[in-house]
Amino acid sequence: WYRKAADQEFPRAQLNLGYCYDVGHGVPKDQKEAVRLYTLAAEQGNAVAQSNLAYCYEHGTGVAQDYSQAIKWYTKAVEQNNARAQLNLGYMYEAGHGVSVNLKEAVRLYTLAAEQGNANAQCNLAYCYETGRGVAQSYSNAVTWYSKAAQQGQARAQLNLGYLYEVGHGITQNLSEAVRLYKLSAEQGNTNAQCNLAYCYESGRGVTQDYSAAVAWYRKAAAKNHARAQLNLGYCYEMGHGVTKDLKEAVRLYALAAEQGNATAQCNLAYCYESGNGVSKDLSAAVKWYRKSADQKHARALYNLGVCYENGKGVLRSRSEAIRYYRLAADQNYESAKKALTRLGV
Repeated sequence: WYRKAADQEFPRAQLNLGYCYDVGHGVPKDQKEAVRLYTLAAEQGNAVAQSNLAYCYEHGTGVAQDYSQAIKWYTKAVEQNNARAQLNLGYMYEAGHGVSVNLKEAVRLYTLAAEQGNANAQCNLAYCYETGRGVAQSYSNAVTWYSKAAQQGQARAQLNLGYLYEVGHGITQNLSEAVRLYKLSAEQGNTNAQCNLAYCYESGRGVTQDYSAAVAWYRKAAAKNHARAQLNLGYCYEMGHGVTKDLKEAVRLYALAAEQGNATAQCNLAYCYESGNGVSKDLSAAVKWYRKSADQKHARALYNLGVCYENGKGVLRSRSEAIRYYRLAADQNYESAKKALTRLGV
């Protein structure tokens, strides 16, 4: 019936039939046909079709990616007050896709969509207020908009609102409420929320300390390649928190996080190579990973690299290099580095 109506150029039928082709409902999925039908409806002024067609151009779905066409059709839909178009055009201004970055315009568009109840726009607008992107920073406004989006089950809003409750930005600190929100987001698969929730269980923040629950949530996030979760799960295996102590598994997890650039994981992995914990002792590998971590100004790595230079562990002994790294660590108030400098009479 959509086909019969579409053949008679009814725009809503063209739109709906296009959507059927877009997702494969009742017909084989055919995104090129979806674009053709969206175009027919969009050209007749259907705002939803204009927004859908813009999305196809933005992401190269069924048509060659073309940001200028995306902006053209989003703009037409925005002129008809289409909330999803307002959200997506706002993102294009925020990211500078096809237009110069214009954060104020992004905020204006997010606001229009947010006021219509679009949860993703509410979350994006809240983030702008939280970080001062395109608008004066306002934690209270961030809380307001995150709350609206979180109430609609928006996972990123639940995560970010949970963080504001955890640190007390724009609202009275409430760790138990932070945990509640992290859990809502985590149960939807948000890996940052899973990691944050795991840390709350590990450290007893806002919830009774429970290492086994911490491990369970770290494991979920780590399985999706979340570097901080891999690091923290590795530490649980190193210490035997909630799992049987397993240094080899700790090293494996540290390596996964280290390869993603996590500075703390790089430092931990380096120490494992230096000490032979869970892996064959390898001072050159230790220095390699300490250096990667130190390049990110990780204080403990800077200090440990200084120790390597002072004692000729994996590198040629160099008092001057040792002092240089100790100073860099001491600049971050790393006490062991300060003591090393005092010992060396610097």
